[in-house]
Amino acid sequence: MRKVGIIGMGHVGSAVAHAMVQEGDFDEYVLIDKREEKVRAEALDLEDAAANQDSAYRIIMNDYGALSDADVVISAVGNIQLQHNNPSKDRFIELPYNVDQVRQVSAQLKQTDFAGVLIVITNPCDAIAALYQQETGYPAEKVIGTGTLLDTARMRRATGAAFQVSPKSVSGYNLGEHGNTQFTAWSTVAVAGQPVEQLAKDKSLDLAAVEKDSIVGGYTVFSGKGFTSYGIASAAIVLAKAVVSDAHQELPVSHYQVRFNTYLSTPAIVGRQGIVAESALSLTAEEEKKLSQSADSIAQKFNEVVGK
Repeated sequence: MRKVGIIGMGHVGSAVAHAMVQEGDFDEYVLIDKREEKVRAEALDLEDAAANQDSAYRIIMNDYGALSDADVVISAVGNIQLQHNNPSKDRFIELPYNVDQVRQVSAQLKQTDFAGVLIVITNPCDAIAALYQQETGYPAEKVIGTGTLLDTARMRRATGAAFQVSPKSVSGYNLGEHGNTQFTAWSTVAVAGQPVEQLAKDKSLDLAAVEKDSIVGGYTVFSGKGFTSYGIASAAIVLAKAVVSDAHQELPVSHYQVRFNTYLSTPAIVGRQGIVAESALSLTAEEEKKLSQSADSIAQKFNEVVGK
């Protein structure tokens, strides 16, 4: 019996639930939201779809106790309205509000016997993952943020478009913060197995423009529809499936980094126990500097709002 909890049934939480049901990823879904009418509506909508789905599933509403035997819990709480009229486009604007939300959720989780993996979508993702680990006391390897898994997908989309290939033919990573200090580690990127930097020279392509496309892509979506949902939902689902299937899959996700003493994204091996191992990266000196600066930025902003 595969079981997932989704806390926060806004645009993203509902997109996660719908896609998981479509794929038949889990057998039981625990949907939780403070808005009773909203969670009931989402549950009924998914139940109405059951007769036309290939896989059977059960929906449980607003029952934290039902999370005790869940394999995965996904935090999708937040208030997207805080990003409207935000000229800095910095996800940290959401931190003060979400600190209180995370503490409330963590207090509820600690009343359960949940021992699975907590996946964090809530922004700012890196700081919120750190806060969840601090508040719940869960092992650090079992609290994971989606981090730059989404940003890496955006980079693969932008790079694929630039070279006119499928994003599936692009490998490599965006690293650091899921936010303004992230960067594309071009030394890790290849197109159809060929190092992208040499290909870009051969084709006179500006990788800085491609990187900008990948980073601002989320804001393009946000400005057009008022939120983002499908991209981040797909990232969360890939991560959840890697956990529940014990895939030992390499993913660029936000996890606790001892050397930086904070959460940020680098590739790691993900399985049933969460972060199973770190992946070795050979970055350039400039990329190492950017990663360190990103870690410093996350830690500084976290300490300013949450405290050390």
